Amino acid sequence: MAILVTGGAGYIGSHTCVELLNAGYEIIVVDNLINSSEKALERVREITGKKLTFYKADLLDKEALDNIFKKENIDSVIHFAGLKAVGESVSMPLKYYHNNITGTITLCEVMQKYGVKDIVFSSSATVYGNPETVPIREDFPLSATNPYGRTKLIIENLLKDLYVSDNSWNIVMLRYFNPIGAHKSGKIGEDPKNIPNNLVPYITQVAIGKLEYLGVFGNDYDTPDGTGVRDYIHVTDLAIGHLKALEKLKEKPGVLIYNLGTGKGYSVLEMVKNFEKVSGRTIKYKILPRRPGDIAICFADPSKAKQELGWEATRDIDEMCEDAWRWQKNNPNGYNDQTRAN
Repeated sequence: MAILVTGGAGYIGSHTCVELLNAGYEIIVVDNLINSSEKALERVREITGKKLTFYKADLLDKEALDNIFKKENIDSVIHFAGLKAVGESVSMPLKYYHNNITGTITLCEVMQKYGVKDIVFSSSATVYGNPETVPIREDFPLSATNPYGRTKLIIENLLKDLYVSDNSWNIVMLRYFNPIGAHKSGKIGEDPKNIPNNLVPYITQVAIGKLEYLGVFGNDYDTPDGTGVRDYIHVTDLAIGHLKALEKLKEKPGVLIYNLGTGKGYSVLEMVKNFEKVSGRTIKYKILPRRPGDIAICFADPSKAKQELGWEATRDIDEMCEDAWRWQKNNPNGYNDQTRAN
């Protein structure tokens, strides 16, 4: 039996594929390659020495999805596929609602048709909106400050409603914070197709000389240095969290929700300093106005995942920055680069 990984060629998806293959799982990847590269999957095969099956398909294409389920023997699904940039979602809400929500509905309809009712959903800490206190626990009130976050919240509710209608579904929702870093090999990493939306690829591209400076959105937040504070988690730790969630599905638990984070918060300027330390490069930055939909402080209480999944983040901020820099240094132009990691 195989695991279907939607969005498996993307940043978090590709790292999770490595961990799944290393753990002995058979995997099938579905990805439309809008913000990812098939080369990532070639590198996954290289890193693991194992095979995977890939279909270039969009979750909005029900017929294509149906054919995949008809052809393959799928046991469960890890659902990453979706548009994910906060700022872009504010300017393009219809695109985000249609892609993320309709894509998930189509996926669940096809899963239901073929009797596949085990799913791990890649949610986000954005569902907590602007929390009144930190660290954030899973039982905190839910809201969202931007369309991207609202799509995640709607999908969470959709999956809960699906379970209420049919208790044979098993659903683990992982609310994760800010994944950074890259696989230790330097062969896969975060490779945004356009100007990066996330902080660390922006920093690494400034360090490598691709971008002139880092734009810091706001320095007037109620934080120690005025810049936003986030819980940064190594992408490999995050990937391992998905394996633990998959194992949890075997217990037929119904609906479960977990935070995946480190429980520590770092500001934008602290991240810049950490990156300068590991790379030996100066990171130029400019203070810009606040970005729509952003909040001041966001970090997790990850204790529930430790207690129930036996999972905790083990890689520290230096390792995250070192691995992100190795990926960028070895692949200055991402997957379009001819340079290969050693």
